[in-house]
Amino acid sequence: MSNDNNYNCCNRRKFLKGMGLATGGALMTSPLYSFMEAAAGESGKPLKSMGIALVGLGRYSTNQLAPALQETENCHLAGIVTGSPSKAEVWKSKYNIPEGNVYNYDNFDEIANNNDIDIVYVVLPIAFHAEFTIRAAEAKKHVICEKPMATTAEEAQRMVDACNANGVKLAIGYRLHFEPFNKRVMELGQNKIFGKVKSIKAADSSDMTGGSLDVWRLDKERAGGGPLMDLGIYCVQGAVYTMGKKPIAVKAEFGEITHPAYFRDVEQSVKWEMEFEDGVVAECETSYADPEGKKLLSAEAENGWWKLDPAYSYEGKEGETSEGKMDFPNVYEQAIQMDSQAESFSKNQESIVPGEMGVRDMKIIMAIYESARNNGERVEIQY
Repeated sequence: MSNDNNYNCCNRRKFLKGMGLATGGALMTSPLYSFMEAAAGESGKPLKSMGIALVGLGRYSTNQLAPALQETENCHLAGIVTGSPSKAEVWKSKYNIPEGNVYNYDNFDEIANNNDIDIVYVVLPIAFHAEFTIRAAEAKKHVICEKPMATTAEEAQRMVDACNANGVKLAIGYRLHFEPFNKRVMELGQNKIFGKVKSIKAADSSDMTGGSLDVWRLDKERAGGGPLMDLGIYCVQGAVYTMGKKPIAVKAEFGEITHPAYFRDVEQSVKWEMEFEDGVVAECETSYADPEGKKLLSAEAENGWWKLDPAYSYEGKEGETSEGKMDFPNVYEQAIQMDSQAESFSKNQESIVPGEMGVRDMKIIMAIYESARNNGERVEIQY
């Protein structure tokens, strides 16, 4: 995750309390609404709240996930895993976490004996996703793994296999599947509201220049790659859920490196095309050196168009179509995401963003890298 804006708690609570006032019917079919109905059940009794342990206490856990877990209904913050004793003390005090629910990376496997913890949420640098997902699965805990799922498609498949072998569920932290602007894009594209999709554009960029050189996202060993892994995956996702189908081939090229001190190890930028079987092409780009910080997802269809800009930020999303502006609230998507994933786990059902989706996306990303390394050669994606 690349955005680290703090979320306004008052706005979160206002939304969660005032869902019924939302314009239109989109939220009435949202994962949170479905959860609230399902949580009551026929007996009117709520489902058991599932305990989540956050593995890694970086900015995303600190600024987004832990606060979100104070707003959830179907899950709660039950434990932490960190290599920093000082962080552990702060979190124990702030969130009233018992000493017995605090682990480090060495004794993590002991979590198998902790009945307070049902779900492990892996929020580490990408190179560690596979190790801790597999260890969590072997501890018989369900897993949510942050995006991108792994550094390679083969590694991602091992994660899925480990969860299947141990009888636990695996979901990926694809939060945009749980918020109304991107859900509306899925409906517009997949249900052909404006006719068949003709073309797609997606861009997700940030500017990491001017800051510290000592960040894990610029270290290929820990990050697996550069902006394509961290931000470009949103473009991959956006194009795929607009179409509701997998691309068949890609063409890609790396951008010029204009900040060599920062991009010695990972790419500075990438542009690529994703080709779908019906001739639709998604033009995509991502960069770690873009002062504009583009966050676009748009599409042209036979009888109209739509655009989200920004599309991927934690808050402040805006959207419009050829018929006018999209009228949705900006929701607390991490809270909705985790509630929905916990609900599916509690019912022994697959998440709407399962591990297999993460494997698919890694295969697409690996094909993009292959094409870029080969000067834009068309690469067919092998699923």
